[in-house]
Amino acid sequence: MFEELKNKKVLFITTKNLDYLRNTQEIRQLKEKTDFLSVIGAKDKSYPKRLLKVYGKLLTTSCKGYDGVFVGFSPQLVVPFFKWKFRKNKLYIDFFISMYDTLAFDRKKCKPESLFGKLLAWFDRKTLKEADGIIADTWAHAKYFEEEFGADPEKIQVMYLEADKSIYYPHRVEKPAQAKGKYTVLYFGSVLPLQGVDIVLEAAEILKDREDICFYIIGPIGEKMAKPSGSNIHYIQWLSQDKLSDYIAFSDLCLAGHFNKEINKAKRTIPGKAYIYRAMEKPVILGENPANHELYSEEDPGINFVEMGSGKKLAEKILECMDRWSRQ
Repeated sequence: MFEELKNKKVLFITTKNLDYLRNTQEIRQLKEKTDFLSVIGAKDKSYPKRLLKVYGKLLTTSCKGYDGVFVGFSPQLVVPFFKWKFRKNKLYIDFFISMYDTLAFDRKKCKPESLFGKLLAWFDRKTLKEADGIIADTWAHAKYFEEEFGADPEKIQVMYLEADKSIYYPHRVEKPAQAKGKYTVLYFGSVLPLQGVDIVLEAAEILKDREDICFYIIGPIGEKMAKPSGSNIHYIQWLSQDKLSDYIAFSDLCLAGHFNKEINKAKRTIPGKAYIYRAMEKPVILGENPANHELYSEEDPGINFVEMGSGKKLAEKILECMDRWSRQ
């Protein structure tokens, strides 16, 4: 799709924070291809504040002279309200997520058949219909958009995420004292339901008495979750990206997922952390699903798949990887 915008004048719009990985990736690629790129976005941490600022800029910005308008993350929050401004421009969107799928099935904020659920589905359908070009993050996701919302397959292209290699690159870091001499397993995440952190915790519970293994679980694990405790399990609420990169660097195995098998979206998306781990050339465990198989194969060094939804299977896979590591 970016080839279509080569040497063109393009307006890029996003309601997500400008330093969000997907935004920086798209802005960088568009700058490489286009003749001129103008960006409308905001850096505020508050989503409502960002949205208001973006809407304000859109109301005061003329789209005349642009060959194309590209709406990044959450085009559903822009396209249905501002299509009148883009009617003379080619419209491209990054349909990274479905609002209906995310809120009704992933986060269960509403029932699919409720009025709100139907409204979310309408926003998804309307946004896809208005676009001249659509980017999805995986082919599995693209197929869902076609089947559920009637997206035109001729308009869809896939652009996989990329890790920020200025931060996440192979480098050596000495293990901390608590991890020295131990097989170090790392997981990080924002603890969204589809990630399946409960499966990671279940695996850690099974292996909590193994003195030759050290777990680092990084993320906002709430007190309501069943957190296993053991001398080999270490919880960290938050790390800066640079510090996270160092923790990944000294780890022997990284857990990517997704591990939740009940949420279908987990089977259609590749976890962002997988791109980070692979950029750092780390062995990973991925959930066994169609999306992950689009990019990864067990024939590739360091790639391991595990049945989704089972802490027992994940624990077994960790031990299998550890045994393979110890024999190298």
